[in-house]
This record gives sequence, structure tokens and C-alpha cells, in this order.
Amino acid sequence: MDFLGDFNSILIATCRDVLPIVVLITVFQLLVLRQPIPHLKRVIVGGVYVVLGLALFLAGLDLALFPLGKIMAAQLSDPEFLFGANQANAAADWTAYGWVYAFAALLGFSTTIAEPSLIAVAYKASEVSTGTVSQWGLRITVAIGVAIGVSLGTFRIVTGTPLYVYILVGYLIVLIQTLFASKNIMPIAYDSGGVTTSTVTVPLVTALGLGLCEAVPGRNPALDGFGLIAFASLFPIIAVMGYAQAAQWYAGRPKKAAQEEIYEV
Repeated sequence: MDFLGDFNSILIATCRDVLPIVVLITVFQLLVLRQPIPHLKRVIVGGVYVVLGLALFLAGLDLALFPLGKIMAAQLSDPEFLFGANQANAAADWTAYGWVYAFAALLGFSTTIAEPSLIAVAYKASEVSTGTVSQWGLRITVAIGVAIGVSLGTFRIVTGTPLYVYILVGYLIVLIQTLFASKNIMPIAYDSGGVTTSTVTVPLVTALGLGLCEAVPGRNPALDGFGLIAFASLFPIIAVMGYAQAAQWYAGRPKKAAQEEIYEV
């Protein structure tokens, strides 16, 4: 009964949140465009599915994903698991949190691969580029970027270093890459950074950060628990542009070698 009561509250809140979008589209369609809503029955059924899906997703976050992320972070950073009987340096030795970094990287990679928003962008990028941009190539590259970013973010939480240092250095790298990157890959790279922070990645990564702050001595969840999403948005941009620049450089090597042979002859 508690679950049904909580779900009803979430469903009502979801309907309230979706209502402005419905009103906006209806007003523009009927009063501004002065056209009937096409496939009205299908639109209504789809809208009901969306509301129910969002409500179920939010309920699942509260029941499973947020608690799971916090539990995993707490277990992996438990001093007894990390240091065994010798817990004297539990608060100081950042090198002992290797399993936390590995779990963060694998979590970031796996959630990004399953991210619906990234799948949509990768599909459209492959379609528009007529196969030049590979769907799986883009998804794996972005997932590697998120894995590195989330792992580095957990390192920041463990060490307690300032967030702005990582963000400034990261965007400085992005700025330098942008000056030399191909115009074709640049928009895809920036969009890839945005689509990683969506329905699958955000709940688990946020829960990981908050759970890790509660487990690591001397960390404040309000100050140190957030910021992992910034890493998950930044590093895919670096990864995609870096991959494109490396591929462009590698593709140009045979031409350069052929030109050098011609000059030697």
C-alpha cells in the first residue's frame, strides 16, 4: 500500500509537470497554426504512455537506483574492505580506493552505452553522414570519455581537491581541441557531451557521488557529492574530438609517406 500511495503522488506530480507542455503545444497548434492536431488518438495514447513511463521511472529511482548507487559506494569505500585490520590511514591513503575508481569507470561506461539519448544522436549522426560516423564507434568513444570523467570525479571526491580546477583545465583542453578540430565533428562532439547526462546516467552517477561522500571521512555530501555530472558532460567532448583528430592524423600518414617517397625520387 505504501508503494501505491507513493506512486500515486509521483503520478500526480508528473501530470502537473507535463501539463504546461501539453497546453503549449495545443495552443500553438489550434490558435497560432490553426490546424487540427494530426493523429489525435495516437497522440493521446502516446502521451498517456509518456506520463506513466516517467512516473514509473521516477518511482524506480527512489526504490532502486539511488539506494543501489549509495550502497555500492559505501561498500567499496568501507575502511574494513579497503584496509582490512589496518585502518590507521583510512582517511589519507587515496591510492587504496582503486576499486572505487574502477567501479566508477565501469558504471560510467555501461550507463552511457545504454543511454537512449546517445543512441538517438548516434543513429542520426550515422544517418546524416551516410555511415561516415559509425553508431557504435561514437557510442563507445563517448562511453570511454564518461568512464574517464566519472573515475576522475571520484578521485576528486576522495582527495577533496577543488572542482573548479578540473573543470577549468578540461575546458581549456576543449578550447584548444576546438581550434584544430574538423568542423564536421565539432557539433557532434559538443552534443555528445550533453546527451550523456540523461535518464540512465544521471541517477546512478549522482547516487555514486553522494554515497561516496557519506563513506569517505571528512567529505560533505552538499559540497563534494555533486559535480560528477559535470565530468560526465565534459570528457565525452574531449574524447570525441580527440578520436576524430587521431583518426584524421592516422589517415593522413599514408599520403604524407607517399609524398616523401616522391620527393626522394
